[in-house]
Amino acid sequence: MFLIDSHCHLDSLDFNTKSIEQVLQKATENDVKHCLSVATTLSGYESMKRLLTPYTNQCSFSCGIHPLNLDDEPYDADRFENLAKEENVVALGETGLDYYYQQDNLELQQHNFIEHIRLGRKLSKPIIVHTRNARQDTLTILKEQHVHSGVLHCFTEDIDTAKKLLDLSFYISFSGIITFKNAEALREVAKFVPLDRILIETDSPYLAPVPYRGKENQPAYVREVAQYLSVLKGISLAQLAQQTTYNFCQLFNLRGKLNEV
Repeated sequence: MFLIDSHCHLDSLDFNTKSIEQVLQKATENDVKHCLSVATTLSGYESMKRLLTPYTNQCSFSCGIHPLNLDDEPYDADRFENLAKEENVVALGETGLDYYYQQDNLELQQHNFIEHIRLGRKLSKPIIVHTRNARQDTLTILKEQHVHSGVLHCFTEDIDTAKKLLDLSFYISFSGIITFKNAEALREVAKFVPLDRILIETDSPYLAPVPYRGKENQPAYVREVAQYLSVLKGISLAQLAQQTTYNFCQLFNLRGKLNEV
C-alpha cells in the first residue's frame, strides 16, 4: 500500500525529541511513502529545502507565501519565480486568503493570491490554496484569474463550495478534522466529493486526527485520515490509498516518478 501526505510542514516539527529520519521512518512504517512539504515564506522554503534535500525520494516541495506571513519578508517576484522553477518544487503555495486572523491587509492578501495563480499558469504548476472566512473572494479570484490547477487544502467549507471548486477542476484535500466529533457536516462533504478529486493530508504539525488529537501531528498519521475516509466512502483502505495516490500524481505531475504508482 502506498499513501501520500499531500500537505505537511516538515520543517515545523519539534526536532528536540526526534530527527527528520525518525519522522520519515515512522511514516514509511505506516505505508506513508511520500510527503509534500509546504512552505509559508520564501526564506522558509529555502531552509526547508536544506533540511529535506537528502530525502527527496520521500519528499516533494511547494514554494510560496501564506496569507498570514505576508509581513515576514518583502515580496520579491523574481526571487519567487526562480525558486518556483526548481525541479523538486511541484506546486506553489500555500497561498490564498485568511480573513479570520487578519483583516487589515485584504488587498495585499488578494494581490499575493493573484500573483501565485498567475505564476502557476506561467509555469504550469498547481497552487495549494488556504481559505478561512473568505469563501466568496477565494472562489471569485480563482475563476477570474483562470487558475491552471490546484487543491483547496484542509477543506472545511460546505458542499456548495465543493461543487464550485469541482467546476474549476480543483482537488479537495481532507485532513484529520474529518475525525473530530463536531465535524459531521464536513463528513457529509467528504461523502459527496468524487473519489477521483480527493487528496488526504495531515497539515502536520497541526490538526492531529483522533486518536492523536492534542498531540503533534506527523505524516504517519495520514493513515488515520485515510482509514476514516475509506469507511465514509464505503471502500477498502487499499482502494482509498490507490486512488488518492493516483490523484496526487495527476495533480502534481508526478506520474511515473514515484515508486509503485
